[in-house]
Amino acid sequence: MRGKNILITGAAGFIGSNLVESLIEENRIVAVDNLSNGSEENIREFYSHENFTFHKIDVKDKVKLKKVLDGIDIIFHLSANADVRRGYGDTKVDMEENMIATYSVLESMRENDVNELIFSSTSTVYGNVTVIPTPENYGPLIPISHYGASKLAAEAFIFSFSNNYGFRSSIFRFANIVGKKSSHGVIFDFKRKLKKNREVLEVLGDGTQSKSYLHVDDCIEGILKLHGKSDGLFNLGTKQRTSVTEIANMMIEKYAPNARIEFTGGPGGAGWTGDVKTMQLDISKAERNGWKYKYESKEAVRKAIEEAGE
Repeated sequence: MRGKNILITGAAGFIGSNLVESLIEENRIVAVDNLSNGSEENIREFYSHENFTFHKIDVKDKVKLKKVLDGIDIIFHLSANADVRRGYGDTKVDMEENMIATYSVLESMRENDVNELIFSSTSTVYGNVTVIPTPENYGPLIPISHYGASKLAAEAFIFSFSNNYGFRSSIFRFANIVGKKSSHGVIFDFKRKLKKNREVLEVLGDGTQSKSYLHVDDCIEGILKLHGKSDGLFNLGTKQRTSVTEIANMMIEKYAPNARIEFTGGPGGAGWTGDVKTMQLDISKAERNGWKYKYESKEAVRKAIEEAGE
């Protein structure tokens, strides 16, 4: 992608800031973030770049959002509440930050003649499945978390707006994304716990949770390679899974070699209510359209652990 005027919502977040880095040399970037989850530290290095502009905006504020849409060719809509567990106690956060925020972006696009959207969705829209690896056409989709439900609702609005107003939209259902600048997820949590207690690592669930982990570099490569292709709906993940116990042992090896693991248990062995215990996406459609990832699941985790630093 080059020569585009691009708006990125959630630009100061994990995936957003990595996307800025990938696009900034050959495109003009308008970065939008309310900094509720993202951090200015993730994008501070770009402030002096001639192709970069940052606006502290909540995308639910359509008046402010529309002011920065002039001349925009494409929107990468990445802003969201990314903490799946938070939605259990705060039942409004996913509806507001994922569903209503997406509606605001879509309506602002409609009113300002912006016609192309790329959206970050999630494997959690599938819920607990009976087919693994899970293809894009699996159904029925029955999310078990408010996060997954809100992302699925956002997808539905994107499809309907695209059909009614001629938007060119691409939706990517991510596996667990890991890598530099991550501020949530299992690696982040384990590192924080081991810094507090080098003798015991508490692991939610029974340790058998097994999921696909995709490095953020491969994720971004997939987005840029696949957007606009096929019907616009793609899974992005890896062909192998990594268990939470394997990740715990990798973290202990790096940060606290003498630590032991204590499992908390959980509903059905999952980490928390709403946690999908086993997840692996069928990525054959993405592969048929030319995408190939570099890091297998366990390699992605190891690389992300190194990037997490000391």
